[in-house]
Amino acid sequence: MESTSDLLESLSRSPAILAGLVKSIPADRMTLRRGQDFWTIAEHVSHLAKVQPMLLGRIERFIAEDHPEFVPFIPEGHDERTEVQLDAKTALEQFSTYRDRQVALLKGVDEAAWNKTATHPEYDQYSLSILGRHILMHDFWHMYRIEELWLTRDAFLTKLD
Repeated sequence: MESTSDLLESLSRSPAILAGLVKSIPADRMTLRRGQDFWTIAEHVSHLAKVQPMLLGRIERFIAEDHPEFVPFIPEGHDERTEVQLDAKTALEQFSTYRDRQVALLKGVDEAAWNKTATHPEYDQYSLSILGRHILMHDFWHMYRIEELWLTRDAFLTKLD
């Protein structure tokens, strides 16, 4: 596994990186829908905040249970765009608050806990170390998409199915 200290440092930096990105985006771009199946920037920011309590719960379960069994967070066919979205300020605050709690918990676990495995129907393997890395990759995938939706010209915008 990569250095847990590097992972924890990266996880702890995500809120500031996200906040800086969001603050640089003009307000009129936040809710602009670039295509029928595209999320808006505001929807991406809200999503990042709204998944943090679930991720904290998964970390807590890894610590408390011998071999937790997880279910997918978003059921197939579910469209988050139909849910109430958090405004950017609230979303950034929630993201930061939960991330601080996640990192504090993760700093307290030993190597055995980092290597503890779980069952998750979406993944061939799942462990606390994989979850930690997954959280970071999830952050940065959405941040990349936010920047892409803000800056990329239509002809070059990645179309997701």
